[in-house]
Amino acid sequence: MNIAIIGGGPAGLRAAEMAAGDGVTVTVFDAKASVGRKFLVAGKGGLNLTKAEPPEHFLAHYRDSERWSSLIAGFDPDTLRAWAAELGVETFVASSGRVYPREMKAAPLLRRWVQRLRGQGVQFAMHHRWTDLRRGERLELEFMLDGVSRSIETDAVVLALGGGSWPETGSDGGWISALENHHVAVTPLQPANCGWEASWPAALVAEAEGLPVKNIVARADASEAVGELLITRYGLEGGALYQLGPALRAMQEPRLVLDFKPGVEVEDLVRKLGLISRNFLAEARPRWRLSDGAFSLIHHLASPEMLTSAEALARSIKAFPISFLQPRPLAEAISSAGGVSLGELDDSLMLRKLPGVFCAGEMMDWEAPTGGYLMQGCFATGTRAGQRARAWVLNS
Repeated sequence: MNIAIIGGGPAGLRAAEMAAGDGVTVTVFDAKASVGRKFLVAGKGGLNLTKAEPPEHFLAHYRDSERWSSLIAGFDPDTLRAWAAELGVETFVASSGRVYPREMKAAPLLRRWVQRLRGQGVQFAMHHRWTDLRRGERLELEFMLDGVSRSIETDAVVLALGGGSWPETGSDGGWISALENHHVAVTPLQPANCGWEASWPAALVAEAEGLPVKNIVARADASEAVGELLITRYGLEGGALYQLGPALRAMQEPRLVLDFKPGVEVEDLVRKLGLISRNFLAEARPRWRLSDGAFSLIHHLASPEMLTSAEALARSIKAFPISFLQPRPLAEAISSAGGVSLGELDDSLMLRKLPGVFCAGEMMDWEAPTGGYLMQGCFATGTRAGQRARAWVLNS
């Protein structure tokens, strides 16, 4: 009995871990020379594995909460931390609630994980780029290996090929046409958890590039996010913006509305300016404790009407509009939206049109903001797909 895992990211490796055993031979295929490349890139900032918060808050970051409630229950944040501890990797909860390895590195965890998989008998086949599959008595997989086509038979397969971000790691969306040829619906890939481009004046870029804008509330239509932003040469980046990606993409003219002083009423801001009758923004900067980044945005982007009085300025900084042109390119995004439509998958994450073929990770049409939700989703879907793939071959 054989199971092929195609894709060596966290979802694929977790699926391999769950599928191995009970006489099942598991092989991980990857187009690159080694597994876990995107895992290592994600770990450059410390490897945010998950987030410690109440389940209802955690699940609110995923679409289709009923399905995700079941998936996360199968491998939740506490279980992920326990799993890391079994590998000898201690984790800690930062003040933000984000969970990191104590060493703040991905490589030690990946190395021990691969060692465990090898100990389970999992085999690795690198430089194998998947191109197609055929279904007969068994599944026949087609790969390109050093420019030569190779066919491999297996009893089940877990596709964990990633989305379209960071293509240099192998996550390039090259699998889409193969599945569409089998009439599997795939939602077009789009950049998620990414920066957005704006038409900045040159003076703003010269003055403010690289400056943070902290402790703000950002809104896009009815969606709201708390956090911070970063001013870049092309527009804005930052966690608050990433959370609002779905809402921004749905807007015909994407626009963010910022509250630079959440928790402070307009009347209080006006009162702090006292009897000031001119130079309202310059006077407000120290009295309202505007950060350099916030001041630069207001100074260079405010309309003349916003600066005519203390009240006009106060109302403006509580609802300051920033228009965007477009998101940054998919290749630059932290993750991608779109992928295999969830309606194509049953509760086992098996493709309804291709029995014995399961999906996991970012190639499915789901998205979540940064902060541990992406990684947790990959582990949870890999767990479900690996478990069910093994049950499939054992019961067939």
